[in-house]
Amino acid sequence: MASLKIQELPAQDRPREKLAALGAGALSDSELIAILLRTGMVGANAIDVARDLLRKYQSLGGLARCTVAELAEIKGVGPAKAVQLAAAFGLATRLAVEQLTKQKLDTPDLIYNLLGTAMRALSRESLRVILLDTQLQLMRIEEISHGSLNESIAHPREIFRPAIIYAAFAIILVHNHPSGDPAPSDADHRLTRRLAEAATLLQIRFFDHIIIGTPDNGRRPFFSFREVGVI
Repeated sequence: MASLKIQELPAQDRPREKLAALGAGALSDSELIAILLRTGMVGANAIDVARDLLRKYQSLGGLARCTVAELAEIKGVGPAKAVQLAAAFGLATRLAVEQLTKQKLDTPDLIYNLLGTAMRALSRESLRVILLDTQLQLMRIEEISHGSLNESIAHPREIFRPAIIYAAFAIILVHNHPSGDPAPSDADHRLTRRLAEAATLLQIRFFDHIIIGTPDNGRRPFFSFREVGVI
């Protein structure tokens, strides 16, 4: 049986009207996505299409990992809607960064809020360095390497190069595990020890090394070497 069209739903159940009256917080993820999609397809309205998307990719994070080309191939989406979805995810990422630019970035939770959304969306490992000033506030973020699915390789000189160029007081190294499990590998431990030694010689504070994963059954979606006392 075909679903009702959005305009056939009671006014209080239409996503646009509901958002205007109650705010975005009152809408489900599928209802918010439906506003971006605007229209559905034969036999399914925009909310149905949005629900199918979330079911297929299991979460907003999974959906955000899709490229525009991948989204465009999904039945009920197409090129124009794919661009709108990608733009929305991009704005969400930039908003997270903007809100944290003037905060003291001294906890792994804040770093996760800063980069978690963007790095969870990657299908390959990315190694990034966050440059901090003497107040531990954000100066800039530099990507050092974009590796294969299973590893990201970088030499300490490449990691500390941006810190030297921009005269950063401290750095935080961040990389993602596309598998979703943030537990450090032996290679992660070796790299962290090498960087700690190099930081001492360069007199640049190596504040933390954080691995980004995904939430799973209550598991924290990140690992902090500082929290466990390695740094």
